[in-house]
Amino acid sequence: MQASTLTPNPLRTGTRFGLAVLRALLRGGFLYRGGHLPPAGHRVPDDFTGVGVAAATDPAHDDLQLEHLARLGVRRVRIDLTYGDADGPAGRLFPKLAAAGYRITLHLLQPFDEARRMPDAGVEERWRSFVADTLDRFGALADLIEVTSTVNRRRWAGYSLDGLLAAWGVAHDEVRRRGLVLAGPSITDFEPVYNVGLLSLLRDRGQLPDIHTDNLFAERAIRPERWDHKILGHRLAPLIRFNLVKKARLLARIGAQAGVPRLASPAAFWTLPRIERRLPDSEQKQADYLTRYFVLCAASGALEHAGWGPLACHREGLVDDGRQPYPRLERITHYAAVTGPAYRPRPAFHALAAFNRLIPGSVYRGRLNRGQDLEVHAFDNATRSIHVVWTTNARAAALPDLYDAAALAAVRIFDRDGAELSGTAALETRLVTLAVTEKPLYLAWPAGQAPAVSPAAAPLPGLTVHAHGSGLHYYCRNADWHGMVRAADGPEADALIRALHPEHVGGPRQADTLRRARNAIWTVSDPRNPVARLAVKQPVKHHLHKKLLDRLKPSKARRSWNGASELLRRGLGSAAPVAWFEQRSGRDLTLNWYTCEYVPGDTSIGKLFSAYTRGEEPAGFPAQTVYARLADFLLRMHGRGIFFRDLSGGNILVSAAAPGEPDFALIDTARIRLYPQGVPLRQRLSDLARACHKLHPEGREAFMALYLQGLGRRFTPLQRASFALYDLKAALKRRLRKTALYRKLKR
Repeated sequence: MQASTLTPNPLRTGTRFGLAVLRALLRGGFLYRGGHLPPAGHRVPDDFTGVGVAAATDPAHDDLQLEHLARLGVRRVRIDLTYGDADGPAGRLFPKLAAAGYRITLHLLQPFDEARRMPDAGVEERWRSFVADTLDRFGALADLIEVTSTVNRRRWAGYSLDGLLAAWGVAHDEVRRRGLVLAGPSITDFEPVYNVGLLSLLRDRGQLPDIHTDNLFAERAIRPERWDHKILGHRLAPLIRFNLVKKARLLARIGAQAGVPRLASPAAFWTLPRIERRLPDSEQKQADYLTRYFVLCAASGALEHAGWGPLACHREGLVDDGRQPYPRLERITHYAAVTGPAYRPRPAFHALAAFNRLIPGSVYRGRLNRGQDLEVHAFDNATRSIHVVWTTNARAAALPDLYDAAALAAVRIFDRDGAELSGTAALETRLVTLAVTEKPLYLAWPAGQAPAVSPAAAPLPGLTVHAHGSGLHYYCRNADWHGMVRAADGPEADALIRALHPEHVGGPRQADTLRRARNAIWTVSDPRNPVARLAVKQPVKHHLHKKLLDRLKPSKARRSWNGASELLRRGLGSAAPVAWFEQRSGRDLTLNWYTCEYVPGDTSIGKLFSAYTRGEEPAGFPAQTVYARLADFLLRMHGRGIFFRDLSGGNILVSAAAPGEPDFALIDTARIRLYPQGVPLRQRLSDLARACHKLHPEGREAFMALYLQGLGRRFTPLQRASFALYDLKAALKRRLRKTALYRKLKR
């Protein structure tokens, strides 16, 4: 067939695209009242999930891929082919996938440089030849033929609007000639103007696909169940309510209105480097995100199937195949090859395998709770009823606040990765109950016996947890006390309760006391390890204004737990929290206890800075190294939104991670305040003035130069004056403490 001789008219095509978008806007096509609520009653397809695969030069990788796909339990795979691939490793892998029974999406791609030159006649003819030859060879083995990639990302796909339409027209002709199923146009992320505009143009040309595809990422919202603040900002996000469910349902409606009622999301992922910009535990966070993403996609009822991106890739794959240079084109554009020497399944691999065992083939019964910080989604199949539960990031909920005792007595609980949690049946016989966190849980009952969820179900108020450290969180409550422990399993949690509960922990003995002032701090034996110690902190007395103000806050024990949890979940050193307890009535502000790992440390920043001021330099802690490492540590702390508010030198413990390499841990965490992004400069300087109080002027200049260099700033005279003002306030406070009036008021 001859290449197209039509002369493109960019203005005309662009105008038609814009008019289609304008019509949709004026008709309310981007609004969807109630679209954020998932509908109930639809069946999740057996082959709901898929994953991208690619070949390696070494044929042994073909068997590795098939082995991991079998363990993963997916029934769909997506493979990218471009010029020359049919006679290479990808062409070798393709028939093996078909023989193994996978439903294959054959994703046909034009090379980037060729896509940029479309609709040049010669380029168009080479594209037609490639499409025709590839379909003749592999089309009968494929379930779907997907054409083009990330068309709304010209820097990745290369297409102009007319170039894209020309490439699509060629592929449409060849796919239709062979009676195959066409999918596209492969838009990336939630940008519905492209869905409206492109589908309108394709409908006018008589070239609509059979399946409308959108790579429905939700990573920019970080939490897929929450409102996407990047559409209209944080303030308006709760008004327009665009969560993942609403995005999928709106895209399905746009497709149906254009004449394509079927919708699929071929690929989406959350890259580890993107997570690590803000949080540690990137592989665990990726796995949490994956489970929550697929549950919400299934709940939406809008998607015929949804896929993850690459099976094997160091940066975003379910399997780590070894660190390699990342290709110039993003793998969402072209997943070309597997390059690593070996495969290491990540937590996300096990999370998707668990989802595949438990959810596809079931009927979605709906979201069973209200509120935006807890999610409970119900699915039924022939053998059991399953609730998938989780909280938003850093929150926790108690299972007895969700279900009654009879329901908890009959439940089987599986973690995000499908492992049954030991000791979680008959929860009412134990002292504690497992807490729900951002790491999803599957709760299973026999078919037809799924319980109701309490209308008041909600996360525990004023509580933060670090879900990805060692152990699980267990909540306990009785008529007088409540609290939380962190343990490996239920029996260990019971042991911690018995040892650390207020009725058992007692008060400080003289030999074990570390401090006794406003707070008593002492050590106790660790019931998990007789040779280890734990540190216990209890308020002893409050100043008059604190007695009034602290009644409006969580207890000091809970604030200490929250602060340490926030530090750890953001990748900053702190003594790991073990337990907190408080009197439920809250009348006595001293009746709360916080227990954490005992971190003796080699010294503290306060002691080191005092030594430097005296002209000493303790062995193993050279001043310039400490300044540089501390500046880096505090830059990370402030950059991750932690305003410490009590950053005295004694609260920064220092140990030698290696000879000459100081490591830091923060204690006394009850006053921490959080910012959604970085901490403002004024608050940063407030923290730093406290930390530098005992440091001599030359050292202070050197340290502040290093810290501010990380922000692209310099230490100004006005900032030096603020430090001097803090020094003056501290000196006056010390003098005041020596007066008889202060001692009398203190008593």
